[in-house]
Amino acid sequence: MASTEDQKDWRFKLHEVIYESNTRAGKAFDVGLLIAIFTSIIVVMLDSVQSIHGRYGHIFKYIEWVYTILFTIEYTLRLISIKKPWKYVFSPLGIIDLIALIPSYLSIFFIGAQSLLVFRALRLLRVFRIFKLSRFLTEINFLTVALKGSLRKISIFLLTVLSLTVILGSVMYLVERRENGFSNIPESIYWAIVTITTVGYGDISPVTPTGKFVASIVMLIGYAIIAVPTGILTHDLAIAARQKKELPESCPTCGREGHDGDASFCKFCGSALL
Repeated sequence: MASTEDQKDWRFKLHEVIYESNTRAGKAFDVGLLIAIFTSIIVVMLDSVQSIHGRYGHIFKYIEWVYTILFTIEYTLRLISIKKPWKYVFSPLGIIDLIALIPSYLSIFFIGAQSLLVFRALRLLRVFRIFKLSRFLTEINFLTVALKGSLRKISIFLLTVLSLTVILGSVMYLVERRENGFSNIPESIYWAIVTITTVGYGDISPVTPTGKFVASIVMLIGYAIIAVPTGILTHDLAIAARQKKELPESCPTCGREGHDGDASFCKFCGSALL
């Protein structure tokens, strides 16, 4: 019985250090992890410079494998310290952590796979949790909810814009009489997309008076439609902002965050929160 309690106590302490940022040990662990991630990314970037690689490539290789072993141990400890490891494996942060490990082991079999190690930069998102910038995470959550709520409306909007660019591109193809870069309909549609999005590369431009008139209409339409997706997102963000604040703690079972301020149970796996 005592051994079981000691094991639970050991896993609880490990969970606090690895997953929680509201303790001194947890913050120190996460800050050290961020420094390791940041320096490993710098090593990968420097190794991609041919002149530096020629001189220090063998050193970078050893350093990279040291980081890979450390990150592998860290990932294993994350799985050990929670009750349902597979919940963490398939969570967003768990997938990012796994993606950060795979390139090193792939480089054994595939030359050049180590360049994918820059994916470790995604793990720097942990800085929001470490330094108590929870309001930024909350805003990201609001944006996610708003995008899900407005996905159908934005899809219809994009379909409308696509149809509009096809029509306007075809009109310009006819107006410019296959000259001045409008040699075919796809090229004309490309011009319409560039113009209606207000990018304006200038590689294709109308010359005839009628073409310039149509182009002016397209430019004005481009400015007008910018407000449409903004209004859609603003409305859905206002709805998402009415949700309650989130707890900074993570679930001891699945390791996920983002629980409501008054939550007693994890909304992802149903386990009791500490």
